[in-house]
Amino acid sequence: MSGSRVDAEDLVQETFVRVLAKPRMIRNEDDVGYLLQVLRNTFISSRRRAARRLAPGPLHEAPEPADRSSARQPEEAVERREVFTLIAALDEPFRDALVAVDVVGLSYAEAAKVLGTKEATITSRVFRARARVAAGMESPTEDVYEDRGNK
Repeated sequence: MSGSRVDAEDLVQETFVRVLAKPRMIRNEDDVGYLLQVLRNTFISSRRRAARRLAPGPLHEAPEPADRSSARQPEEAVERREVFTLIAALDEPFRDALVAVDVVGLSYAEAAKVLGTKEATITSRVFRARARVAAGMESPTEDVYEDRGNK
């Protein structure tokens, strides 16, 4: 019934614990039938209990470090600083839209309401702001490669 010898032994132990926990009177001298019914009920109860519990999920293969400070990951800190510098250099309407959606996490509708404009305007401003930031992140590496080609 349980699938393994160890689980079967645990089930029998749990059954005896339940039977001996309360004194009962067995009528008709049918103690084997009574014990089998208690065993079955104990098994079903344990399966229901196990089904209600959360099943543990697989662990990630590469766990993230507990300390995400910039001191231990200077490359990310430099990149983050460059991104925020590029965002700060954007025109105010583009910067506000990008910060509202990507940094604060507002939806386009919420950002439009907060900034007092239409949702379609927010969509286009965020698209253009992202394109400008992405172009700004790519331009230093392109300049390096262009200089090497000219030498």
